[in-house]
Amino acid sequence: MNPFDNISPLDYRYYGRDKDVFAKLSPYLSEEARIRYQLRTELALVKVLARRRICPASVVGEVEKAIGKITANDVYEGEDRIKHDVRALANCIRERVSDKAKPYVHFTATSYDIVNTSVAARFRDFTMDVLVPEMLQLEKALIAIALREKGTLQIGRTHGQHAEPITFGFAISEYVSRFGHAIESVSIAGDDLRGKFSGAVGAYNASALFFSDPEKFEAEVLNELGIKPATHSTQVSEPEYVADYMHSVVSAFGVIANLADDMRHLQRSEIAEVGESFDRAQVGSSTMPHKRNPINFENVKSMWKVFMPMMGTVYMDQISEHQRDLTNSASARFLPELLAGFYVSVRRMRKTMEKLIVDTGSLRRNFEKNRDMIVAEPIYIILAASNHPDAHEYVKQLTLEAQQTGERLVDLLYSDKSVQPYLSKLTGRQKEMLSDPEKYTGIASKKTESVCAFWKKKLRI
Repeated sequence: MNPFDNISPLDYRYYGRDKDVFAKLSPYLSEEARIRYQLRTELALVKVLARRRICPASVVGEVEKAIGKITANDVYEGEDRIKHDVRALANCIRERVSDKAKPYVHFTATSYDIVNTSVAARFRDFTMDVLVPEMLQLEKALIAIALREKGTLQIGRTHGQHAEPITFGFAISEYVSRFGHAIESVSIAGDDLRGKFSGAVGAYNASALFFSDPEKFEAEVLNELGIKPATHSTQVSEPEYVADYMHSVVSAFGVIANLADDMRHLQRSEIAEVGESFDRAQVGSSTMPHKRNPINFENVKSMWKVFMPMMGTVYMDQISEHQRDLTNSASARFLPELLAGFYVSVRRMRKTMEKLIVDTGSLRRNFEKNRDMIVAEPIYIILAASNHPDAHEYVKQLTLEAQQTGERLVDLLYSDKSVQPYLSKLTGRQKEMLSDPEKYTGIASKKTESVCAFWKKKLRI
């Protein structure tokens, strides 16, 4: 298929032409994958029926052989005729097995026994096989930068203004921690997705006709797919499992969108502390040859803007009238887009961060701009600790005088006789901090090390 014949930008721009990404996503998130997992659920059913001697063991082989020949197109052609997708799926199997096997296809099942169960199985498999491994690779890249730059001086910023000195590694370690939590949340929620095999209203009406332990029967069917049943279900399993999983994904998306924002702002011409790697053949502007745009960071932020609002739809899909209505039928089919969008964004961010350029010269230049004013906080705290009656106001006035006169703040401090009794109490280390603001970084470097060590151990990377 020509990817440019597709409608979604995901298909023709963000992964459709990348064979490696397509090969990773297609087995789980494509429409063929949706049908394949539903067929696997039908196979799981007859396996348990055979084990319980409801049907001959030969039925399993027949169904297994049949589902290997069925495509999404086959099911859709059947749906076009009968206007029901899951019955069309069952018919596709029935058409390919013997009369002896036909009665056991879809036996005691309702449509959403198949749909909910297959969704849980494929999203769980996608999470553990594809998504989490890619997230871990990004986490490793962040840890590598944080440790490499743990001692690289940077001016911290609050409200977009220079604040106190930190290190660039410390700034990145924030995202090591936040994304580490995100990986945990996605892993836990993805591995806890639940299916159901409890019939049309969830009361096991059909299966109870044949089994004295219909809940155990349900668990056996789901176990074939490696998942567990919801604690309670109607015609659908409890929607909170999917909602919690999607929330964990969207929350993780927010973390990398925030990282992308920070990095692209640090790439501004006036700041220039970091830069995306720029290939020799790459073009930054169609008219300005000198441009080096933060296109990857901007793309991640833009993708987040597209997919984050989908979470509102997920929350609305928690609402289903009585034992089931169809108001989530169409909306739930778009969930794979959110997962694909997040995956390609994590992958893009990982590749960009692995090649991130850190400009120590610009970091130093920006630090020097407010070098003399940085000591305002330690002066205030030291004076307050020495029982100055109004240390904050005193230092504020001193900073105004320094700005007006151009004199160094610390020189004005030491020349003021009124504060000499307080200054006489300074320790050697405190004096050193005031004379050399570069050393006023708290435990930024040590904290970076401990954060990285924690998540390396926690995530086993």
